[in-house]
Amino acid sequence: MRVLSKKEFENQKDIIRTNLKEKSPIFIYPTDTIYGIGCNATNKEAVEKIRNIKLRKENPFSVIAPSKEWIDENCIVNENAKDWVKRLPGPYTLVLKTKNQCVAENVAPKKDTLGVRIPDHWFSNFVTEINIPLVTTSANKSNEDFMTSLDDLDPEIKSKVDFIVDEGEKKCKPSRIIDLTDDVKVIER
Repeated sequence: MRVLSKKEFENQKDIIRTNLKEKSPIFIYPTDTIYGIGCNATNKEAVEKIRNIKLRKENPFSVIAPSKEWIDENCIVNENAKDWVKRLPGPYTLVLKTKNQCVAENVAPKKDTLGVRIPDHWFSNFVTEINIPLVTTSANKSNEDFMTSLDDLDPEIKSKVDFIVDEGEKKCKPSRIIDLTDDVKVIER
């Protein structure tokens, strides 16, 4: 397991991009809110690894969308959702109905919805460049405190990831969930 600074990540992003498409590593990365654990959201085996790491069998994961266009192509953006999509990037997870199977089926098991994010953070630029949705879920086991610095990282989780992008301590809370499948429903965490 490697710990990379932002600069080291930027210097190795071509290698990381290739690995995401071919091997789909599991990694921890910073966002505009907290640290997330992720992988290529189209790779069922990688998604299953994250489920096992987090001890989270059924609850859906969200994804960092490569772009607003990706959201429009793969999700139903109703009138309520249009205003929220315009607010992206930002500290929101928008829950939308999907038009197609745009991610592995185990990202949101037995659901016709998907939580999508575009963090207001440099890491989103990488996701746009690779044009692959990435799983985004807090870097902790289910029902445990979310991670705000590497000092908080569960050693068992640390031992099961391929690399970590360290940006120092995050002083935020998880994104707000905005359920836009029907009416607007804001869920604070």
